[in-house]
Amino acid sequence: MMIKFSNPKTTKQALLPLLFLIIGNLVQSQTVYPLWEGEQTPYYKENNLKEYQKEIWGTLCHFNITEPTLTVYKAKGENTGKAVIIFPGGGYTLVAMHHEGYDVAEALSAQGITAAVLKYRLPNPESSTQPHLVPITDARKSLKLLRSMADEYGFDTTKVGVLGFSAGSHLATVASLWKSEVQEENPDFSALIYGVTNFSDANRQWLEKELYHREMTQEEIVRNNLLNLVSKQTPPAFLIHTNDDDICRVEETTLYANKLNEHNVLNEVHVFSKGGHGFGLGRKEDGTDQWIHLFTNWLKSNKL
Repeated sequence: MMIKFSNPKTTKQALLPLLFLIIGNLVQSQTVYPLWEGEQTPYYKENNLKEYQKEIWGTLCHFNITEPTLTVYKAKGENTGKAVIIFPGGGYTLVAMHHEGYDVAEALSAQGITAAVLKYRLPNPESSTQPHLVPITDARKSLKLLRSMADEYGFDTTKVGVLGFSAGSHLATVASLWKSEVQEENPDFSALIYGVTNFSDANRQWLEKELYHREMTQEEIVRNNLLNLVSKQTPPAFLIHTNDDDICRVEETTLYANKLNEHNVLNEVHVFSKGGHGFGLGRKEDGTDQWIHLFTNWLKSNKL
């Protein structure tokens, strides 16, 4: 049915409530929660850093993050009862909040999944007493915080996973393998998108430069050999990579999947022939846009 208004003034009056309703729904579709509100922020150091945004790699990224937040998107349509926290990438020097964060959350929300985007603190000696512990501490807190909202958002506290891109995927892997003594801080599954799992010489140099800001101790070296930490208790994983990724090699994914298989841990791997690195939701021309549907199907078909 089409409604026609002959009077422009009447048309404006009739459309205003509809406009306000649309804007209201957009505003209410996600809520931003300060991660450490009412608590002392772990490893925080007084600093003069100012968070800012800048376009890089064709997407808007956040720099100098010292005040972490969790942006939660309600599940739309038929609620699956599952929730996913997204860790955008950025090499631990920035966070690609939009194309590897908010855009992905919108897509998952549309599939009936409660999605949350973590804007985690960046490891910086200027703002932290223990830079290397800042991202994992924020990641664990985000899991605990989101689970405390299960009744409000309508999901099962035993079906909360993490999804990471690149450095965010490394963080998701660490969250899966460095078990917290607080059960609410551990994920039930993971999705690792063009991530880092192997402790190669190049990855060690990267971690020491951007995460630790110093040389690792022998104990830290052992703990960062993530492939050696995989066990039958490791959460199920969904992995995506491309053969032509020249930043995080495809072996990062295949080696992790092989370790999961050795311990009979449920996993699914998709390797696209082309797509490079940092494609976010993906592109139709190289097929990488299929991964979000493959992931949601994996969640639903395996009752994760």
